[in-house]
Amino acid sequence: MRTNEEMFAELDEFIESLNNDPEELIAILHRAQGIFGYLPMVVQKHIANKIGVNVSKVYGVVTFYSFFTMVPKGENVINVCLGTACFVRGSQQVLEKFEELLKIKNGHTTEDGKFTLTSLRCVGACALAPVVQINGETHGKVKASEVASILAKYQNN
Repeated sequence: MRTNEEMFAELDEFIESLNNDPEELIAILHRAQGIFGYLPMVVQKHIANKIGVNVSKVYGVVTFYSFFTMVPKGENVINVCLGTACFVRGSQQVLEKFEELLKIKNGHTTEDGKFTLTSLRCVGACALAPVVQINGETHGKVKASEVASILAKYQNN
């Protein structure tokens, strides 16, 4: 496992390769999240100092875009679409089944760090509704009765 010092050094190298350009904030945040797994305030402050912007600007970008997170995520990230097409076809029941089986609520991570459960508004795959994405892999036409077998595929990853 890498130390914080090594991770900050990698981030600094990336920021410097972009000439500490504040216009590259989103790219920097993507890299930082890739390195650290999430964007805690200490990382946001570090980035702000390196590119010469107020930390509130960094925080604003982090909280605006849904793909950035300020809390650690599990090994397997489950996104249940709650967009109109998915909702009408039962995605709320699918989400509730994930909550029941994982023993967590939407937006939380299991104690063992294995799963994070979140919901989204639309993944753009309405023909496959209801849709669940796990680690970027799309599962279409998901029924609540299939959730246990879907989870089983990821239990031992």
